[in-house]
Formats: sequence, C-alpha cells, structure tokens
Amino acid sequence: MSTATASAVLSTVRACAERAARGAASLVNAPESAIDAALRGMAERVRSAVPALIAANEADLAAARESGMSEALQDRLTLTAERLDAMAAQLTALADVPDGPRDRVVEQRPDGLTLLERRRPVGVIGANFEARPNVTVDIASQLLKSRNGGVLRTGSAALRSSQALMDQVVAPALAAAGLDADAIQLIPVEDRSAAYALVAVPELVPLVILRGSGESTRDLAREAAQHGVRTLAHADGGGVLYIAPGASAELAQRMVEESLDRLGVCNRLNLLLLDRSLHDELLPGILSVLSRLGIAASLPPHDHPRGFEWALDSDRAATVTIDAVDGPAEAARIANDETSGLAAAVATEDPAVARAFLDAYGGSGAFWNCPTRLLDGFKLLRLPETGINIDRVPGPRGPVTFRDLSLRQYVTVPTATVAEVSDPA
Repeated sequence: MSTATASAVLSTVRACAERAARGAASLVNAPESAIDAALRGMAERVRSAVPALIAANEADLAAARESGMSEALQDRLTLTAERLDAMAAQLTALADVPDGPRDRVVEQRPDGLTLLERRRPVGVIGANFEARPNVTVDIASQLLKSRNGGVLRTGSAALRSSQALMDQVVAPALAAAGLDADAIQLIPVEDRSAAYALVAVPELVPLVILRGSGESTRDLAREAAQHGVRTLAHADGGGVLYIAPGASAELAQRMVEESLDRLGVCNRLNLLLLDRSLHDELLPGILSVLSRLGIAASLPPHDHPRGFEWALDSDRAATVTIDAVDGPAEAARIANDETSGLAAAVATEDPAVARAFLDAYGGSGAFWNCPTRLLDGFKLLRLPETGINIDRVPGPRGPVTFRDLSLRQYVTVPTATVAEVSDPA
C-alpha cells in the first residue's frame, strides 16, 4: 500500500473516531429509559428491515462464493430471517436488563469519609471483527448500553451487510431515542489497513475489541501494544470435551452431537479426550455419531498439534481431533497446555471425577455434562457479547458484556453528603 493510501485510511479512521467521540457525549448522562428505548428501537427496525438486510447480505454471500470462501465461513456470514429474529430478541432482552447502580459504597470510614466505587464510560471503544454481520449489532448494542461511543471495523466480506445494519437499524434507532446517531461509527473501508489504523490512535480510541481468527488477530494485538492501545482480544478458540469414567455411551454421544451443531464457531467441539478406560467401549459409537454428522475424526498418530483449531481451517473444518488420556488430571493438563484455554467440558455421572477435572482446568469456561457451546454471551449470561476474552490476566474474561466496558473510579466524599453525590441508578 502506498504512503498516500495509508495516510488516507488513517484520516478516515480518525474522522470516524472524532464523530464517535462527539456523539458519545449524548450517551454519558442520558437517562436509562433513552438508552433502552434505542435498544428496543433497534429490535423493531431489525424486524421491519428484514428484506433490505437479507438483500445486502445476499450480495456479500454472492461475492464470498465467487471468491471461494469455505462453507463454514459462509455460514458465519449468512443472515436469515430466523437469525435476524434472534438478533431482535437479544436486543429486547438487553433493553430489559437494569443498568445497575453507577456507584457502590465500598466503606464508610472512621474519618467521616465514604469511599465509593464508580463506573464511568471509557469514551470511544473500537472493535475489529471478522465477517459476521450479526457482530455489528452485538457490539453496537453493548457499547450503547455501557454509554460508550464506538468505531467498528469489519472485513470486506461483510461490509455491505454491516453497513445495512448501521443504516437501517443502529443509526435511526439512536436518533429516534434522542441520542446522537454518530455515537456508533462503521469504518467504510474494505482494506485491512483500516484495522491497523484503528489500533494506532490511542488518544481517540484507547481500547479496541479484537475478534477474529488466529495469527492475524494476535498481530493486531501486538500492533496495538506498540501504540499504547489496550485490547480485549479473541484470537483463538476450540472447545475440549473429556469423556470421563462414569460416562455412559448415551451421555458421551449426546455431548458430542450437541457440541457440533455449528462448525464455524469458536466454542464448538475441537478436541475430544476419551478416557483410556472407556476408549474401546465408547469410541465406535462416537465415530458413528461423527459419521452421521458428516464430520471426520483425526485419530492418533496426529500429523498436527493436538489443539489445532479446525474451525480456522476452511478445507477441513468438519474435523474433530480424538485422543486417549489417563484420567482427569492428564485431560485437564492437555486442555490447559495444548489448547487456547477457551472452554472445556467433562462428561461423567461421577461427581468426584467431575470435580477433579473442573478444579484442574484453568480456562475461561468449564462445563459438566453440558457442551462448550454454552460459552456464549447470550446462552450463558442472557446478554449479547462483544467477544470472548481468554487472556490469563486480571480483567474481563470469558464473554465480555456491557458490564465489563467501564472504567473503575474511586471517589471519596464526606459521609453526610453521600445521598447528594452518589447516583444509585
């Protein structure tokens, strides 16, 4: 890319961030009723704009098919009437969730002061995400609920669909609720250089949510760090299922099938660990289930890392790695050390075995007799998510929702004035 083109892209991103910052000012002190009215307005507009949204999406899908995009990625790109209806239901559910108190009393001190913990918006939050147009509304709604402005950037494959959602749903709903429609911006640039520009303006966008796949997202996180921009990154996934002693054939097969309802998502079954004591008994039935679902089994000896994420391999997404292990300690060690740490499940009717695995596994989601597919904001927390953060450091981890998109501020006031200063709403 020429220097002039890179400069033009950076100028476009800066202009989006500046508009978002001005628009965000209308959100900071907006009443909860206005925020929730905007969310409900978004839900209504999703339902009323179905034909226009699907038409834009079909244009994206046609281009994706022509480019040779895999079926798994096309599934992530696709908007259907059913998916749009689910999107509207999630927006309504989010509107029904109370904000919670802005201020929390930490301590009434003996020196006559009260210490408050206060939530404050970040200001403008960026988001870079893959070709999944539903994420446009997921993130926009979370930013709105947390009273932050936003600058969104999606891949070229989903840009028509995302722009239609912004034009038909997000912007008009904000305006109708008396809020500034500029608060949420979509970068109108197809080239990936826009993603690098987004993580290079810390004075305007101090935090960027990174949703994507593998090395490209990790590279963006490294670029952001060089510019002093903080990130919430979701680069890797892949669910683990440990079939443990105490699991019946019926339980094992149910868990496998429920973990594979969609292949192009991060929390699907990726690595199946079968306890050696059950291996010969249960493996034939599990292979039969996989065959019925059209999924290949990668059996030992493997020609790939044990935690290789099949959802990122467009040619072999319909694959699950299978291996044998000796007990819950080894299963948890493999899940901890050889996978992303996104999520792992254990299948067993033995509480002692389940506890041994759950206590030893350190990933962001751990499940007993239920699939890792539950590690999703709306399925797990009844809230849309901006992404799933798997960083092994303090901070928001797992599905990130509006409750995680605030700054913590400590405020000390004379105890007698708490009622005047504190805002419980």
